[in-house]
Amino acid sequence: MTQEYGKGTSLSYNKYLKVRELIELQETLSEPKSHDELLFIIIHQTYELWFKQILHEVDATVGWINEGRMFRANHSLKAVIAIERILVKQIHILETMAPIGFLEFRDKLNPASGFQSMQFRELEFSSGAKDERILNSFKNDDFAFERLSKRFDSPSLADAFWALVERQGLASGSHDEKVAAVVEILTHPETYPELYNMQDLLIEHDELIVAWRYNHIQMVERMLGMKRGTGGSEGVGYLKTTLGKKFFPELWEARTYLTVNSLKDAQ
Repeated sequence: MTQEYGKGTSLSYNKYLKVRELIELQETLSEPKSHDELLFIIIHQTYELWFKQILHEVDATVGWINEGRMFRANHSLKAVIAIERILVKQIHILETMAPIGFLEFRDKLNPASGFQSMQFRELEFSSGAKDERILNSFKNDDFAFERLSKRFDSPSLADAFWALVERQGLASGSHDEKVAAVVEILTHPETYPELYNMQDLLIEHDELIVAWRYNHIQMVERMLGMKRGTGGSEGVGYLKTTLGKKFFPELWEARTYLTVNSLKDAQ
């Protein structure tokens, strides 16, 4: 006989989600305690949890692509995009801090910096933007360096996508071939429906990360102006240099070569 719901078990909501342990993880450093420091910690811990879920979905997507399970791959990408929309909006919660309130505890964070977010760097590497300089900056953190090295050496989401394009009979070896393949997909959506949907989801993944970077820059400048970062970077100046990063540059470039004539040819 099946067990009735709500009976015969000691498991509870708080135990399952480890709520007690979770709410004890926010340890402030300011003395006297700054009112805004708790918000700062909670927002960034929440980001790390979302990064964990995004990595889970990206890894699943790569697996689905390799197995030829396109519906499942696109479904996981939809989850990635839904989460990233939340990431963009979540930045604005930090803007409820008063600038002077942030300064009450900011110096306590030095030399810690958002640059050191291991999981965000994993997200970049697993999506296709691998930078050996960033990898090497984690050499003094054995745990992070091991994880990032594994990501750096593993096929990325971009690698999986272009291998899929190749399997669908479209050349994707060189940069120009990749751009041409995307133009072909964009002009023949009914011939390549799953590829069309996937490239659309991938470019939105790219777009939302750029939007997150931009909103982060605006938030930092609103709070701190042009002060240097706690990790020693140029702060806003450095962050602005990251706006041009793209995981799938060929998807963006292909739009340049899409013309009315190419659409007519496809009909």
